[in-house]
Amino acid sequence: MDLDQLRYFLRVAELRNFTRAANALHMSQPALSRSIQRLEDELGRPLFERRSRSVALTDAGTRFQAAARQITVTLDEVKAELIDDAERGRIRLGAIPTIAPFFLPGLLREFARDYPGASLLVQEDTTDNLIHRCKQGEIDLALLALPISVRYLDVEPLFDEELLLVVAHDHPLAGKRRIGIRDIKQHAFVLLDEAHCLSGNVVAFCQQRAFQPIAVERTSQIATVQELVALSHGVSMIPEMARRLDSSKRRVYRSLSGVTPKRTIAALSNPYRYQSRLLGAFRAGLRDYARGFETRGHRRPPIGRDRN
Repeated sequence: MDLDQLRYFLRVAELRNFTRAANALHMSQPALSRSIQRLEDELGRPLFERRSRSVALTDAGTRFQAAARQITVTLDEVKAELIDDAERGRIRLGAIPTIAPFFLPGLLREFARDYPGASLLVQEDTTDNLIHRCKQGEIDLALLALPISVRYLDVEPLFDEELLLVVAHDHPLAGKRRIGIRDIKQHAFVLLDEAHCLSGNVVAFCQQRAFQPIAVERTSQIATVQELVALSHGVSMIPEMARRLDSSKRRVYRSLSGVTPKRTIAALSNPYRYQSRLLGAFRAGLRDYARGFETRGHRRPPIGRDRN
């Protein structure tokens, strides 16, 4: 077996579908199937249960997946260490869905401009999955929202962000000059599903003020939350970074009076994994970018370069 076969196997195991895996790997589905078949023939055991529209790992496949991950991670780290010139290489960045589409585009543009010889791979996933991937060495850095409970990983807070109340443009609260906790207690909430930490942030804030928000609908995307709010299905709380990209006039965003709900954006990394010079430069640039992002109008400096 070779390294390519291991990577092919891991992608099929991740996507549970040969066609989707082949598309992600930029190869034909028959070629991918032949490669996996040769791997299974060499091992003498099937790694996948073939179904009509998907595949599932066999017991042998599950055991092989753990070994294949460790092998590929180790080889990647050795390669990164040997060619570590702070200009080339690859960074694997994870981010939760309530951060990725709003915070990353500008960061990725600046990284590509300043480090044309390097690549940055983005994986969007839930908090729990990103923590697991960081522990396993499958990603180098993850952008999450606190609080998180984790051992043996480094957590670096980057900036605080306000959570804004969002209501339909014709909602009774849209015209109020000051909106407090008592004003929103009686209204139904549209929230992200429980896999997303943003819902935990919102619910925790409300519970600390002695009321439990009534969630009439849950969804997996902030854009869907915004649309349901615009259709008068309920109210919600949205990160300020998502508000910046919303040009719709069908929604109104307001800060709550009194204690303002916030979340803290943080970077998560594994100190027991090899930290390349390129990753160090990226982290320095990330800190600068985060400071500029927090202050909105601040001119963002280039990532990782000498700013003197």
